[in-house]
Amino acid sequence: MSDLFSVADVTAARGTLRKMGIAPGEGEAPAHYTLRTGEQRLALNAHLGAALRLTHTGNIHCLHCGRRTRKSFAQGYCYPCFKSLAQCDTCIVKPETCHYHLGTCREPRWGEQHCFQPHVVYLANSSGLKVGITRKTQLPTRWLDQGAIQALPILEVDDRLQSGLVETLFKQVVGDRTNWRAMLKGDVAPLDLVAERDRLLASLAPELAALRQRVGETAIREVSLDPLSLSYPVWEAPRKVVSHNFDKDPDVSGRLMGLKGQYLILDTGVINLRKFGGYEVDVAIE
Repeated sequence: MSDLFSVADVTAARGTLRKMGIAPGEGEAPAHYTLRTGEQRLALNAHLGAALRLTHTGNIHCLHCGRRTRKSFAQGYCYPCFKSLAQCDTCIVKPETCHYHLGTCREPRWGEQHCFQPHVVYLANSSGLKVGITRKTQLPTRWLDQGAIQALPILEVDDRLQSGLVETLFKQVVGDRTNWRAMLKGDVAPLDLVAERDRLLASLAPELAALRQRVGETAIREVSLDPLSLSYPVWEAPRKVVSHNFDKDPDVSGRLMGLKGQYLILDTGVINLRKFGGYEVDVAIE
């Protein structure tokens, strides 16, 4: 099966939702979005302005094991997987609580493959200045998933635990959350991320020095890169953000007005597709 269908190939499909695939555009071009339902792929940019309908069939399948589940946990998992997978553990959200060294990692091999890899601490502007962390290999996907319009890596560390320790320091002076409503409305002023980086590194210099003494002088490295600007295929941003929810209404329809972060922007409201990972839907485009 082809990974990407053309407009003429697919106007209807059924499958289990996964988060949308997003690739950066070239130059100032907007990001490219792909709707993923089961094995099927649909390029969404070409359908801006079209009537789109997503209908939840009532079925939810775990994204890991495939079993049917009455409720989705952690954006797409059944309860047994939610309780047993390392990728669903609380240390993924709070990496500073990593417990691998205690011998209690749920899946040591998975942790070694994903957590013991270079991570980046970054500044981004999605609804204002925020700090975040991600695996180095996840750039710029992480920023696109968040709907950031600007991003700048500021530090590189050896593993996920160290990234969490650094992020904890930064969260004393800068937030780590995105106001998703403001992000979707698009009323976000550009920031001088280089100046913000320099300000924050200077203000946290004593704390970073102490952390380097703890984890190793070369474990936390400053990164000197230019900020990246990101744009999205949005014809019209919502003036008032109204959310669709498959758990409240299985039928979501409207004219596709834009794509930003993991959100579909319809003229009837918005929906975060990542939130509904594992939900089986019928897709129809006119």
